[in-house]
Order: sequence, then C-alpha cells, then structure tokens
Amino acid sequence: MDTLSYKTQSATPSTIQKEWVLIDATDQVLGRLCSKVAKILRGKNKPDFTPFIDCGDNVIIINADKVVMTADKMNSREYLRYTGYPGGQRTFTPGDLMAKSMKKTIKAGRHPLFIKVLKGMLPKGPLGRSLLDNLYVYNGSEHPHEANNPKVIDINKMK
Repeated sequence: MDTLSYKTQSATPSTIQKEWVLIDATDQVLGRLCSKVAKILRGKNKPDFTPFIDCGDNVIIINADKVVMTADKMNSREYLRYTGYPGGQRTFTPGDLMAKSMKKTIKAGRHPLFIKVLKGMLPKGPLGRSLLDNLYVYNGSEHPHEANNPKVIDINKMK
C-alpha cells in the first residue's frame, strides 16, 4: 500500500484562489443568511479548507435593508455593550443598528448589524478580524465592486 497517497493536503497562501461572490439579501432571515455567509467567508464550502488560513471568498451583500428577522426581534431583541465606566452598560436593538447603517458617517460597505452578527460566527483573534475585512454589505442594489466580476449565488440553494 502506498502511504504517500494518503497525506493530508493543506492549503497555502500561494495555492488559495479567492473569488468574489454576490448575495442578494432580499427577504432573507438575518441569522440564517449570516450563517451561510460565514461559511463562505471562512472557506468551509471549498474542498481545500484549512482552518488556520484565510481561504474563503470575498462576499458582497446587496439589499441589506430588506433583510428580515422572525417575530418582532428587530425591535425587541437587545444587544449589550459596556463602556468601561461605572454605569456604562448600553443596550441597542437590531433596529437601532439598521437605522445607524443609513447614516452617511458609516463607511460604505460596513453595515453595523451584519458585522455584529457575523463577528460572533467567525473565529476570535487575528484570523476572524481579517475575515471580516472580506465582507462588503450595501443597503441598496448598487455596489462599487463591478470590476471584480462577482459571481451571483442563490443563497437558498446552499447548504
């Protein structure tokens, strides 16, 4: 038996082929959409997945303002953060983050609600932070990444 044929192949930065993927978030449930996007960002949908290397694709999400949450979670769910000062616990809802994404002061492509949700689904540390840089989320149907020729995926057909 040839034991050399059973060696595990790990992806290296030179062998990774990153693609650009376009996803339409119209009428998608936020958590289910983000869990599928996290797989794509991580590279778990590729046969040469390596856990310690950024082998995922660049993801563009359009129509993020049309995403839905089941029941009334958009206004009743609360996220917490702490400022570091006594009495500094702050609460905010997904609706607050959605309203914040409409402001002109937010950098284009950096949607606070999607970043909040996806940050919890990605690994913690330097790898997770670099994976979040591969995510671009826009409220409308226009995006400035046409030159990258993104491949349109139907997220409903993905497992």
